Amino acid sequence: VNANIGSSADYADTNEELQKTAAAQAAGADTLMDLSTGGDINKMRRSIRAAWDLPLGTVPIYQALVAAARDRGNMIEITAEDMFRAVKEQAEDGIDFFTIHAGVTRSVLDNLAQNPRVTGIVSRGGAFMAAWMIHNDAENPFYAQFDRLLDLLAEYDIALSLGDGLRPGSLADATDGPQLAELHVLGDLVEKSRARGVQTIVEGPGHIPLDQIERNVRLEKEMAGGAPFYVLGPLVIDVGAGHDHIVAAIGGAVAGMAGADWLCYVTPREHLGLPTVGDVHEGVVASRIAAHAADVVRRPEARAWDLRMATARKSLNWDDQLELALDPQRARSSFEEREGSTEACTMCSGFCAMKLVSDYLNVKESPGCQLV
Repeated sequence: VNANIGSSADYADTNEELQKTAAAQAAGADTLMDLSTGGDINKMRRSIRAAWDLPLGTVPIYQALVAAARDRGNMIEITAEDMFRAVKEQAEDGIDFFTIHAGVTRSVLDNLAQNPRVTGIVSRGGAFMAAWMIHNDAENPFYAQFDRLLDLLAEYDIALSLGDGLRPGSLADATDGPQLAELHVLGDLVEKSRARGVQTIVEGPGHIPLDQIERNVRLEKEMAGGAPFYVLGPLVIDVGAGHDHIVAAIGGAVAGMAGADWLCYVTPREHLGLPTVGDVHEGVVASRIAAHAADVVRRPEARAWDLRMATARKSLNWDDQLELALDPQRARSSFEEREGSTEACTMCSGFCAMKLVSDYLNVKESPGCQLV
């Protein structure tokens, strides 16, 4: 599970982003991305790097854009050299993986022009690369000079996350021509990356209805040679504003079950604003629930955790139940807020099924035989 944090032009408080870093780690995130676009981006990234000892990723083009807007008055005036300079500068800071939108090519934009969308391009990196290419009447530098990019990544031992600049931003645009055209390009780039010895991940959608998620995972695995698939959600409805962490967890569980490898969290504030510290916690936990649901299906050993919880519930062992919860702090708070005077919780009190079986029926269960 990956958590995204980082400043914006409206909120650029390093201390708050460090609190989010701590919240993500406490909630159980496996990786972190700094997507800062406001304030002192170098200070922000280096502070987060110092506070986070697990894999850290960035999107270098963001810093290049901010610098161009500051120094040249317009972010579109950025040059290809500016883009590669940002990659090298961040590589020197010890970043572990980069998201690079190298698959937004002129041919992909032609496909988009022929297949208009409801929500167009919703990826920040993808939208900028498209705007730059149109403004300069040129090919995407990260695609045109992909070997140069790979040389940098290999030199600093950095993994490449191929960004999905044409991911669908609404259900109406799911699994359309532009999305699949970009995925075809990304598949070719995966082959080149592997030949150069650069670890490569493919990013995926986006907003996808439930009945298309399995197909999307299968297509990525086929078109990208089985490369690890990193999905944002996917979000299975468009109308979940304020609850999009739940929307994404539903999609993430289905994607994980179908073979996706890495889930990027979504917070309750997705589509509405920069997440708070509390939003980060909620987003990580929701995504971890989705990941564990998929693991239960794909990895038999993952069920051992759930079996321990079931055993603790059967014996009314509250200490074990609270410790085994995926979010122990939340579980303990919920339990203690309405803790009853009996062995059972206040939901059932003296009518607790587990307690009734234990006290009166004295049923000894054996494997394969359960009281219903």
